Amino acid sequence: MLTPLLEVLVGVMLVVGALFALVATIGILRLDDVYMRMHAASKAGTLGSGLALIAIALYSQELDIVTRAVAGVVFFLLTAPVSAHLLARAAYLAGYRPCAATVVDAMAAAEAAPAVPPAAPPPA
Repeated sequence: MLTPLLEVLVGVMLVVGALFALVATIGILRLDDVYMRMHAASKAGTLGSGLALIAIALYSQELDIVTRAVAGVVFFLLTAPVSAHLLARAAYLAGYRPCAATVVDAMAAAEAAPAVPPAAPPPA
């Protein structure tokens, strides 16, 4: 049996999660380049999905559903940043450069820097 406070908490979490998903969608549609879009999708989308899963766990109050919901949140938190990073790197290496609004291109600076030779072993 849900208490009124828990019902309100679940409702607020669902609404806030849906708003974050909406922000992610708007970011995908409106932002300038692939890197900004990927940032919006990975950050806001993960938070929106995580809030929805936690709300489902609170609403159900059953151990098996709570366990699955927590596992889903952990999965989102572990995979979204890694996949966004790998996709951004692959896009950059494929030739997609950041838009003019991007102030610092760290990948270009890393490519332009000379390779550091390995340190020589200390004399014996």
